[in-house]
Amino acid sequence: MFCYFAYIVKQEPKDNIVVTIADESHLGYVDIILETIADSAAKRGTGIARRSPEYIAEKIKKEGKAIIALDGDKFAGFCYIESWANKQFVANSGLIVVEEYRGLGVAKRIKAKAFELSKKKFPGAKIIGLTTSAAVMKINTELGYRPVTFAELTDDEAFWLGCKGCVNYDILLRTNRRYCLCTGMLYDPNASPKKAAKKKLGVVQKIKKNKK
Repeated sequence: MFCYFAYIVKQEPKDNIVVTIADESHLGYVDIILETIADSAAKRGTGIARRSPEYIAEKIKKEGKAIIALDGDKFAGFCYIESWANKQFVANSGLIVVEEYRGLGVAKRIKAKAFELSKKKFPGAKIIGLTTSAAVMKINTELGYRPVTFAELTDDEAFWLGCKGCVNYDILLRTNRRYCLCTGMLYDPNASPKKAAKKKLGVVQKIKKNKK
């Protein structure tokens, strides 16, 4: 559900990095995926939904709902897809990029691949996310997401339980899940561009007011 990615100065892209839908052949990367997620969350001081090796393996092997980036055989990044509220909402979760590959556009490529896979597997579903990362917000905006109040995200309790591992979880509880340090973002495939732009302006103003 959450995207954790530290932005650094942009470097020249590496042409040999491959971003693809993960499959059974990538199960050997499960441990390093979990280690990278934990390391990224610790450095940023924010939480991330804790997942077991079995959970990540399931996304890769059986469900085909994971994206992996590789530099040859070397792990570079990862993201997976989750669905909520009877598949009405979809989240691209656990976005990570190994530190040495940050600033190369890898996160953007992973997000774009996960975004297209989400639309293919869940046509008509709203794609949602929570993030504190300015880089991820920029990527999401380019893909067509808009900032929204938490009320517009799913009310599926399983989705919000993913916030329990965050150091800021108490803020979410104190505000009755109205807002936190994260920004809620949503892509609605059924919204017209003009209507979405108008709503985006109103929500941005409301979010700024809530966080004062």
